[in-house]
Amino acid sequence: MAERTHRFDRRPLGKIDSAGSRQMWTRSSVELADDVVIAGRWGGTVTAFDSESLDPRWEVDHPESAVSLAVTDDTLIVGGRGEDGVIAGYALESGERRWSVDAAAHVGTPTSDRLFSLPYVLAIEADDDGDSLYAAARRYERDGDKRRWQSAVYGIEPDGAIRWRYETDASPIALSLDSDRDRLAVGYNRCTGTHDCGVSVLDSETGDPEWMWDPVTDGDRRVGDVSFTGEHLAVASHGDKRGYLLEEGGTERWTVDLAVETDVDGETLYAYPNHAYANDRYVAFVTGNTYAVDSRETSSRHPNEHRIAAFDIDGEPLWDASVRGFVTELAARDRAIVAPCAQNFRVRDSETHALRWFDLKNGEQDKQDVTGIATAAAIDSERIAVIEEPVEYHDEQRVHGEYALGIGSRFV
Repeated sequence: MAERTHRFDRRPLGKIDSAGSRQMWTRSSVELADDVVIAGRWGGTVTAFDSESLDPRWEVDHPESAVSLAVTDDTLIVGGRGEDGVIAGYALESGERRWSVDAAAHVGTPTSDRLFSLPYVLAIEADDDGDSLYAAARRYERDGDKRRWQSAVYGIEPDGAIRWRYETDASPIALSLDSDRDRLAVGYNRCTGTHDCGVSVLDSETGDPEWMWDPVTDGDRRVGDVSFTGEHLAVASHGDKRGYLLEEGGTERWTVDLAVETDVDGETLYAYPNHAYANDRYVAFVTGNTYAVDSRETSSRHPNEHRIAAFDIDGEPLWDASVRGFVTELAARDRAIVAPCAQNFRVRDSETHALRWFDLKNGEQDKQDVTGIATAAAIDSERIAVIEEPVEYHDEQRVHGEYALGIGSRFV
């Protein structure tokens, strides 16, 4: 790893319940725009901080937990998790609300007050010229042994008008926009209803399906992430724990084993490929926690858990590295990948907590240690931002870190 010097500043964000040994749901978000860094908090507060001084420029209260952010032109888009699943546009300069959409009108209202029953805006994408944005929302309910999802993917105009809506009874987990070809890929993690397909590629102008793809595996687990690069789409498959590169129409260009079922000490283990990022003829995949086929509890570890692995456009391996803990999301720009690495619930070692970044072609570049757990990240041409959350491992009875925003230069 290269030896570099960093300037990395922090700003406390108040109080939040500590995470535990196991990973929690998404509670925070962060985005970079112009000369500000924007933090979305679990309580709904959204604050734009000056990226040099970290003094607040403006602050607003989103009506729900501010769990997803995106910037398009002069507007900040905030997605919530709450009774209404609010998607709202705020003036980037002042924080004034310009418009809002309630996803609950389309995915349904919660059937209980449990967190996982609340409508959840899980992803937002904006095109390069600011003319359009896209959002995905879902709602979950359980009736006995039956699990149901309702979801909607939106094409939204800059003024908040809904251009189109694509609804299914599956659970979306990721969006990827190809602005050059007017396509939007939707990855579906769980398919328990009539929508029995892991990937839908939509016309981004109309919302009409262009083609679909599925790993064709048993069970309702399908896809962990999708990422366009040119005319190719990278897919992290939960169904068979492999990575795919698809061509137009869903033809499989290649597939690679990532954390497929493997026998270790008498158990069959696997790990889910949770993230994919493709750019400039290179593709990377990130895997998560180890599980056993016969029981989710195991003391063993899959040899490819918590790893990032990169390949060229022909499927040839380039490099791989350990991320040492669960990666909640990826932040990426051009060939730079930032991985906020949280806890490893089996190892439970605070020394693994870090923000790690990689070059898509050449591998690991550097890291920034984090006392708590890194749960969200953002990157632009000059800066990296991270949200830190406190964590208390069940066998330590000690809190590591605090709820804070961090920002630093990519390289100094």
